[in-house]
Amino acid sequence: DWALKSGLWRTNRTSGSMDRPDVKFSVPVLEDSTVKRLMLSIAPTIQGNFIVPELKANLLASERSALLRLFSGPGYKKVAKVIMGEPNAAFKQRVQDLLIEDKKKTQLVEQKKKAAEEARRRVMEERKRAALRLRGEDEAAPEEKEKEKEAEQEDKATPMETETIVELTEEEKKMWYRPSQTPDVADQATAKCYADFSLPASSEGFDEVTFEWSDKDKAESVLKEWKFAKKLTQKVEDIKPGEAFKEAWAEWSSKIEAWKKQQIEWKSPAKRKEKAEAKQKEAEEKGDEEGAVELAAAAAKEEVDPDTIEALTVEDISDIGGGQPLFAKFASEDWALLSMRYEIFLLVHSFKKDVNDPDRLGFTEKDLSFYYNKYFKKTFSLKYFELASFDKLVKLLQDALKVEPESKFIATTLPEDTPLSKFVKLAEEHRRIRHRRAEAGDENAELHFGRPNGHSAHQPPVRPVPGGRLAYPSRAYVPGSVNRSLQPTVQQKRPVPTISPTLEKTAFIAKRPTYGSFWKR
Repeated sequence: DWALKSGLWRTNRTSGSMDRPDVKFSVPVLEDSTVKRLMLSIAPTIQGNFIVPELKANLLASERSALLRLFSGPGYKKVAKVIMGEPNAAFKQRVQDLLIEDKKKTQLVEQKKKAAEEARRRVMEERKRAALRLRGEDEAAPEEKEKEKEAEQEDKATPMETETIVELTEEEKKMWYRPSQTPDVADQATAKCYADFSLPASSEGFDEVTFEWSDKDKAESVLKEWKFAKKLTQKVEDIKPGEAFKEAWAEWSSKIEAWKKQQIEWKSPAKRKEKAEAKQKEAEEKGDEEGAVELAAAAAKEEVDPDTIEALTVEDISDIGGGQPLFAKFASEDWALLSMRYEIFLLVHSFKKDVNDPDRLGFTEKDLSFYYNKYFKKTFSLKYFELASFDKLVKLLQDALKVEPESKFIATTLPEDTPLSKFVKLAEEHRRIRHRRAEAGDENAELHFGRPNGHSAHQPPVRPVPGGRLAYPSRAYVPGSVNRSLQPTVQQKRPVPTISPTLEKTAFIAKRPTYGSFWKR
């Protein structure tokens, strides 16, 4: 306000917050806080009264101490006025008056808008009549013309700005504070320090601490309740994954890669036979003849049908018989659900450890993407699962995932010490249930993830680029990937026609040679 009243023009109309408005005047000494530091240096040398109405700084003990040190000289009485709780009658009346004034301004704008539209309508009608008179087609009766003239004279005599009478609704009468589009403190600034907010005390160096609206106990209770409510909805911007999470995530990454490799080997008869012979040879070299005989007998057995074995009671998920893994029939959708099941499980338990705050019991759906990216360094997206809402994902993973009914916090049904093999067993049980439903004719039982427009999530569609080259987009995140960053765009000057059946003819565009460059002899 001081800069605006001094004649400076603001280049950017964004105001930031009421506590720290944006200073966009294209004046370097204002934007880099040089003027502010100068004023803070000069103010203590002037014997006068000063008010420091910075909301965030006054709620932080460290900021209050720094400010008191500036006015530590003799002659200053340092008073802290705490305005918190239910406002007094004078403040409430002031808010009511401002609300009425705002409604009057809004109504006045509407009146001016309607008057302008009416005037524009009359001008258009007058032009239309003038055109008709020129063609001799104006046959309006004298009585109608007389009425139109009287209406125009009445409109001219009626002032545009008439006294408007507005009334507040019952909800507006209960308001303690005037609503504003500009926040008191920016959300990002609040998120970083609201947990350290406190009320001033005489021990900090104040000569006097007064409570204007509520007494000390009530004010402290209001601040405590506000902080607790903020913790339930505000995300922790500076949270960092702890060592326990890093160890658990490294173990899971190693395990799931090994399981996928084992499934590939099992599906290949040649590799399966080669692996069995290698184990048998290793046993013979160690002198374990009985073990070699057992391995040979196991290799000769017929393939075990995993559907005939109770998934949740399997002891060794890597070998349910004849070297066959429990996850032998997993498709890409099963691996994706398995990974998502464990990732949210690990995220929920790790969050409680790393935040280390008994008041912060969890997080809601709106902050899931933020924390998921913080911990796993990849983006959480429901589009890959082709689901419209998070509730449908919870229903899909209800054996390990849930949402608390009251707090709406994301939670897991599994304890923290759940072994990794448990997640594979749950995934296999879920696969069997879907398979039985599909055989019964339930079309919704079949899952197809990450295949928009017929393209697989593991092989993005090839797009043409100028010059006749083919560009392969960066690989999108597929649940179950192990901390891989996005692949860079690969370009190929001479594409192989058989690289993808989905290529269009427009992908092969011959570039006309430029004479004078490589054609020059």
